[in-house]
Amino acid sequence: MKIKWALLTILFTIATVLTGCDNPLMVLDPKGPVAATQADVIMISIWTMAFVVLVVIVLYIFMIMKYRASKQRDDYEPPHIEGSKVLEIIWVAIPILIVAFLSVVTVKTTNEVEATPKGYDEQEPLVIYASSSNWKWHFSYPEEDIETVNYLFIPTNRPIEFKLYSYGPIASFWIPQLGGQKYAMSDMVNTLHLAADVPGEYMGRNSNFSGSGFAQQTFNVKAMPTKEYDKWVDEIKATAEPITEEKFNKLLEPGHVGQSTYTGTHLEFSPAPEGEHAGHSMHGSSDTEKTDSEKSDESTKDSHEEHSEHSNMNH
Repeated sequence: MKIKWALLTILFTIATVLTGCDNPLMVLDPKGPVAATQADVIMISIWTMAFVVLVVIVLYIFMIMKYRASKQRDDYEPPHIEGSKVLEIIWVAIPILIVAFLSVVTVKTTNEVEATPKGYDEQEPLVIYASSSNWKWHFSYPEEDIETVNYLFIPTNRPIEFKLYSYGPIASFWIPQLGGQKYAMSDMVNTLHLAADVPGEYMGRNSNFSGSGFAQQTFNVKAMPTKEYDKWVDEIKATAEPITEEKFNKLLEPGHVGQSTYTGTHLEFSPAPEGEHAGHSMHGSSDTEKTDSEKSDESTKDSHEEHSEHSNMNH
């Protein structure tokens, strides 16, 4: 009796907590085509697993009810079914079919979300360079020649092409209601395609542990109609101060800062690690910093010059 009341109390508590949630899970409340595709995959996986669990529970109840000891004769012996081909096929084929089904769905949708969102193929994407540092996000708009820190404004109904990279440890760029996460790493650029169908404000964050301050490495995203977006760009160009190398290097120092806006972008003096700047180029370091190999080469060169001068003097 006590167990029964304990179970009822637990069920009532869970029901109360769930009904008190005003907002659904963000990943299941998509505001763009990429997030909608990923939400569909999540629900397909959930319903598939729920069906399997339900079938197992029903079969379990059926077996314990039909074959319980009180219903059988005293001399009952279960049939010998070792090596049954039918049973072997059933419990091998069903898991294979489930895994194959989920694999096909996953591969198909992965290819979809890695490309320009459906319905936006004919439009020119807005390219935004999103770079991470401890513990902040820098957004460079080459097309508009502006830069923001810890907040992001984007136009609705236009494809967005994010170029992701990092000035520190690996970070994970994630806007749950617009699409899945992708990593930002040093010395390389990853591309993420997103789009927003619905105007609104959304939450973005770093979902990969990158040190003690990563939990606060968040940013606000505001999607707005094109006219409002263009007006915002014009206001920034008219009021914001230019980004300088000194200011940018200050922002790269570990710590938390608020939101800020600048004209120009840091790409002019600290380009993204792509094209001729790709590879192990000490990305994020200043021009005065040198690699060990460079220091070794200079040391060797100085040694040779000193030796040459000494030889000439003796001569």
